[in-house]
Amino acid sequence: MTDDDLPIIDAHHHFWKLGSGHHPWLEGAHDIPFRYGDYSAIQRDYLVDDFRRDHGRHTVVKSVHMEAEWDPADPVGETRWLHELHDRTGWPHAVIGQAWFARDDIAEVLAGHAAFPLVRSIRQKPAAAPSPAAFVAGAPGSMADPAFRRGYALMATHGLHYDLQTPWWHLGEAADLARDFPDTLIILNHTGLPSDRSPEGIAGWREGMERFAAEPNTAVKISGIGVPGKPWTPELQGEVVRETLRIFGPGRCMAASNFPVDGLCASYDEIFTGLKAITAGMAEADRRAFFHDNALRIYRPV
Repeated sequence: MTDDDLPIIDAHHHFWKLGSGHHPWLEGAHDIPFRYGDYSAIQRDYLVDDFRRDHGRHTVVKSVHMEAEWDPADPVGETRWLHELHDRTGWPHAVIGQAWFARDDIAEVLAGHAAFPLVRSIRQKPAAAPSPAAFVAGAPGSMADPAFRRGYALMATHGLHYDLQTPWWHLGEAADLARDFPDTLIILNHTGLPSDRSPEGIAGWREGMERFAAEPNTAVKISGIGVPGKPWTPELQGEVVRETLRIFGPGRCMAASNFPVDGLCASYDEIFTGLKAITAGMAEADRRAFFHDNALRIYRPV
């Protein structure tokens, strides 16, 4: 099998159609602080034809749609729209919905998502400190907040996974959450956000990843590792990718594009050609698991 033929399930990407007010952060002058800086280039429609065009020579056979900060007043609205899109186009093949665990209506929101056949997981970005030095244990809105945990406890009722986006200095709290709720799989997004590539930053990231990975009900998506101002190359990203594969093992890691967001720092081809180059020495079965089989097992795309 050639690299071009290697089947890929893109485990994390977004679609959006702007103009209806559903994505406040993308529509109008609603700029937010963003880790890649200026994001005006993605303030445009991004739909199935755009996504498939970006695939280029890579054999992307299925995809998992990540909630895209749809208006939280109607979190199930995005799931409904995605199912309509799937009915028209066949894409996406699995859906991760938005929910906010401390909301009074969290039970209804989770039940609403779970009623749709493509929903596999839920994402809420918990409150996070801006740096390791600013971390405060049990902060309001964090994974240790009792209000967060009351809503989170309902996930197992529906057999839903939890997609977690948080910086690595919160992975101790994530490990505690995984241990306290062993029936819910936690899938770490964007590789724990290793933005600080200094030796000290990488050491702290590695320690957090190892603590989180020690819990058996955890997995990780290798995505979102662009560094502003630097090209996405195997030389830049190799340590992070290889260390993540070592820490979690090839059976708990998934490849993902985070497109179109990561299009701010790399092309789709640069990301997947880079990931293929970094993993070229892996056993064929492990490599196929990383690019395809793990996402197939975890997200069960149709």
